Amino acid sequence: MDQFVVEPLFGAGAINWYTPTNVTLWMALTVVCIVLLLVLGTRRRAIIPSRTQSIGELAYGFVYKMVEDVTGKDGVKYFPYIMTLFMFIVVANFLGLIPTAFTTTAQIAVTAVLGFGVFIAVTVLGFIKNGTSFLGLFWVSSAPLPLRPILAVIEVISYFVRPVSHSIRLAGNLLAGHAVIKVFAGFAAVTILSPFSILAVTAMYGLEVLVAFIQAYVFTILTCVYLKDALHPHH
Repeated sequence: MDQFVVEPLFGAGAINWYTPTNVTLWMALTVVCIVLLLVLGTRRRAIIPSRTQSIGELAYGFVYKMVEDVTGKDGVKYFPYIMTLFMFIVVANFLGLIPTAFTTTAQIAVTAVLGFGVFIAVTVLGFIKNGTSFLGLFWVSSAPLPLRPILAVIEVISYFVRPVSHSIRLAGNLLAGHAVIKVFAGFAAVTILSPFSILAVTAMYGLEVLVAFIQAYVFTILTCVYLKDALHPHH
């Protein structure tokens, strides 16, 4: 598991909140890549787009349609926040697939900030937009009256578990996939198992490319679902 160890960039010793680490470095590289893609890559926009412009427009249209389909027209105004989340996660996931790179989204500290950020944002938004009627999200009016209090408790618990599952799902899947690749790569040193190891690593790497995108998509679409609950708690 040494590939997930957080280390200071300069020297050694204790790591404090202000210490530049390998996590800091790769998050900064993620931001730089996003800026290069979405800002510099689309600076010279043309009717016949370049490859970079095509990728940027594809990402923009993909996330915009997701937000519009899940949250409705009311949620489109929050598109910049959701687009930022998606781009940061998907680019960080793909950067983590580069050999010797550090996967920032495999760190629960990073994904927890993202998950709890979404949770706090949609909860505050829910109360701002709906007032105390936002609490109607936890009251299942379509259920029989005797079951409603029990279901309300279950709904409250599931609501507060959201940021935990939101963050652990992303970090856990990335961590598990990279750990499995490392295990299969370790068999390459054994001559008789080397061909099997190479095939297994290739297959797992291909799967991780798919997982890198899927996990960014899952995180983003769940954010849209939570946003929809905040905007329309009675639906």
